[in-house]
Amino acid sequence: MIFRREPIHRKLAREGRLEIGAEPRAEPASVEPGPSWGETGIHGVPRPRRWDAVGSAEAPGLRGYEVHFVALPNGALVVNEDEPDGTLTPLAEAVEQAIEPPYRAEGVRQDGDIWAVAARRVEVAELEAPGNELELALSGGERTLTVDGERVFGSVPGLELLGERVGEAYVVRARRLQDRLWEVETSPL
Repeated sequence: MIFRREPIHRKLAREGRLEIGAEPRAEPASVEPGPSWGETGIHGVPRPRRWDAVGSAEAPGLRGYEVHFVALPNGALVVNEDEPDGTLTPLAEAVEQAIEPPYRAEGVRQDGDIWAVAARRVEVAELEAPGNELELALSGGERTLTVDGERVFGSVPGLELLGERVGEAYVVRARRLQDRLWEVETSPL
């Protein structure tokens, strides 16, 4: 008879007074080709979505190759370029199938009178303030207001109210759209 040693795991189990059942069968190795990084490891982390709605439309009468506009809450369009009245309506109608005003949109001529248009939601507020661009930052009790890139003294109560909605420390940026209407962006700090 040939002497066989007891496997170490059985010996330790016996000495520890543990019962060992039948040996578990090893599962066969996966035959999946390539490394298993998952989707993020292969494609990377996705970028945040830039547009809330996209579409295309036929818009005869537009002169340029790009157009930028903001749709106000009442449906009126504020256009950055010099385009004839009513020519942007088909572009606005194309995105308004998926998004309601207010929004900022960009259109790009594709072929002839066919345009691609994309829009993202914006917040519009009515403010009484000087200049065309405002930035109000409040952090640690220190308030900084800039008008058109220049630091100024004073306040814009409407901006402060917008900032207070997101917390004690915030930054509010505003860009004049038309008269007292401003596009605003508020972020907590």
